Amino acid sequence: MGKFTLLKTEGKARRGRFETVHGTIETPVFMNVGTSAAIKGGISTQDLKEVNCQVELSNTYHLHIRPGDDLIRDMGGLHKFFNWDRPVLTDSGGFQVFSLASLRKITEEGVSFNSHIDGKRIFMGPEESMQIQSNLGSTIAMAFDECVENPAPYKYVKASQERTIRWLKRCRAEMDRLNALPGTVNPNQMLFGINQGGTYEDLRIENMIETAKIPCDGYAIGGLAVGEDADTMYHIIETVEPYMPTDKPRYLMGVGTPQNIVEAVYRGVDFFDCVMPSRNARHGNVFTWEGKITIQNERFLKDDRPISPGCGCPACRHYSRSYIRHLFKAKEMLGMRLAVLHNLYFYNELMQKIRDALDEGKYEEFYHKYKDRLARKLPDDM
Repeated sequence: MGKFTLLKTEGKARRGRFETVHGTIETPVFMNVGTSAAIKGGISTQDLKEVNCQVELSNTYHLHIRPGDDLIRDMGGLHKFFNWDRPVLTDSGGFQVFSLASLRKITEEGVSFNSHIDGKRIFMGPEESMQIQSNLGSTIAMAFDECVENPAPYKYVKASQERTIRWLKRCRAEMDRLNALPGTVNPNQMLFGINQGGTYEDLRIENMIETAKIPCDGYAIGGLAVGEDADTMYHIIETVEPYMPTDKPRYLMGVGTPQNIVEAVYRGVDFFDCVMPSRNARHGNVFTWEGKITIQNERFLKDDRPISPGCGCPACRHYSRSYIRHLFKAKEMLGMRLAVLHNLYFYNELMQKIRDALDEGKYEEFYHKYKDRLARKLPDDM
């Protein structure tokens, strides 16, 4: 089991430390998303260290489909496969099964669906998800759950969240079995349970109470940022938070923008992940401490400043807005790579500044200073 130490609180905001077999995670933390064991945009694991990534997140479903979790196990596990010696979290595949797969059929046993690559029929349930993640040998494995799109009918969400609890019990039992086997890639693999319940307060609370009864190394809030507005998401976090164990990490799955993160930390969340920084960067949308800019804009044609003055990322240390704009216009891959490096560095620096503010007892001040600033589009003269 991982050891989580709550170092400090300020209001609901939490400053913590999570010790794992692959190293210590300082929280709040943003996990950099490498779906297929690589960050899109040509980013290596050496690059991840340079942009201060603490945790890399990979996807169970995608790695099961290609190259296959058996192959990764035979290559010594995910850490060895992509040369990364820090923590890795793998999501369970549940979200992808429900968002990508066509012709899916959900039963109590699990889900049957077609591969999005070759159409091959696949079955995945709690045991299969745990077996795949055990083959990958990730530091933290996520429980297999159903992610329901918002809004969804109350009756369906109630049945779904109740099944998710039953699935978590099966995940717990299967992981315990796998961790005890000789030859397991990571016999110290940890399990996080996932809270579901759509946008219904009573279902969220009921689900969290029951989920917290099952021993896990951390607890996530899932099924948000899938159709509801930001205010609804914040309200659900506030609804669930009092029922989440205080002595375990709390993870808000798939969220989000810098503003979302600042708001969710304020409400007691410790872990985050999102494809946004890399996806936005690949389209030339980059973050600064004054707001967002689109690097292809004409106004950067002769701008010799870095993307974000004072930024320590590899792109800002060496190249101008003018040059990076040119790379995008010329469709040179280096432009995408530099923008992704910048955004990942920005997110990791954001988390460092949040931790520093909490250490100093100044998060309230930080929150009010940045919660709206980080969401704005920069004016032309910035």
